Amino acid sequence: MLGQYLITFREVLEAALVTAIILSYLNRSSRRHLSRYIWYGILLALTASLGAGAFVWIAYSGLPETLEPLFEAITAFIAVAVLSTMIYWMATKGRNIKQEMEKRVEAITSKGTKFGLVALGFVVVFREGFETVLFLTPFLVSESVPTLVGMSAGILTAILLAYAIFVVGVKINLQKFFYLTSILLILLAGGLSGYGTSELLEYYAKTGVNVGWLAEHAYVLNIPADNPFHHEGIIGSIFAVMFGYTVSAEWARLIVHLTYLAIALPLVIWVYKRTNRKG
Repeated sequence: MLGQYLITFREVLEAALVTAIILSYLNRSSRRHLSRYIWYGILLALTASLGAGAFVWIAYSGLPETLEPLFEAITAFIAVAVLSTMIYWMATKGRNIKQEMEKRVEAITSKGTKFGLVALGFVVVFREGFETVLFLTPFLVSESVPTLVGMSAGILTAILLAYAIFVVGVKINLQKFFYLTSILLILLAGGLSGYGTSELLEYYAKTGVNVGWLAEHAYVLNIPADNPFHHEGIIGSIFAVMFGYTVSAEWARLIVHLTYLAIALPLVIWVYKRTNRKG
């Protein structure tokens, strides 16, 4: 549930902050009457995001049992790719996002294109909504209730924090905040990459594809299923979602997981440090 919460919280907070920047700028520039077009775009984006989620769920439910692991693997790999791209984008562009959004709004309103504001509101929210659908699908398949609880809590706290920042005036170092959450999300993405690899191996096993030693176990921990430290237990499941912890892992899973972390973690740390030096 913690991992699902973190994903949703981070995505919704980004959408809420960018939306607040746009609405605040319209208000300050005496164009508050145009705010409704941003809200139209947001409502369309929420509808489209829910539709995408429903489509993914229906598509998964209609799959034959043999293809389910392949679907979960593909979804996990896509989520890792999109998550990694989003983290990198936020690391490089996050510092100047306020100025970029205000310039974009100014350019749209100066042309008098109300559709442009609708489109801007839609893109800002749908991008985060669709990413959330991708990220949560692997968890929703295996842990429906915890995922829904974590998602709901993430949405609520993200909206409250965005409100506190822009309306109440609470001061927070967003650059440092996004840096710390980016590190956590990289760890989560690493676990997702390992999970996707394991599901792919399961698909290969069901279809008779032999990948040799890569499908053999690199380690097996002697932890029973009813133990809270099992990856499906109360404590172990938290580490499973956050860090890809499992009581047994194939060589392919371990290699993919560690390789991703070895590349992504140093890269994101370097990008944030470089951005801070420039700032």
